[in-house]
Amino acid sequence: MSDTIIARCEAKGLRMTGQRRTIAQVLQQSDDHPDVEELYARASEVDAGISIATVYRTVKLFEEAGILERLEFGDGRARYEDAERDHHDHLIDMQSGEVIEFVDPEIEALQEKIAAKLGYRLKGHRLELYGVPLEQD
Repeated sequence: MSDTIIARCEAKGLRMTGQRRTIAQVLQQSDDHPDVEELYARASEVDAGISIATVYRTVKLFEEAGILERLEFGDGRARYEDAERDHHDHLIDMQSGEVIEFVDPEIEALQEKIAAKLGYRLKGHRLELYGVPLEQD
């Protein structure tokens, strides 16, 4: 992923207003999985003139263009991440709502093996694990 979100938007011919650029920059700097309300809060710190409606429209535009990936973790909130981030899976803490990204070579190999056993070549997948913390002694 060498290009920025802004560069990929421009490459796809999207008109990049100042507010869209601000939203794209906030997304680019996010290392979590923000929902629209979180994006709005962060973007409005940079540009107080941004409305939540603008954030909703921009996120929808970026998602339709394949720039963002929409994630739903069962908490009623759509969250977003850069669609071109390196592959990873998610573990969702059901108590706190924290989303932990991870990559496990054994899981990746097992998924490939299962697909082959069923007569398929795996082209992609999404793995979400839901759990609660183990009790600490």
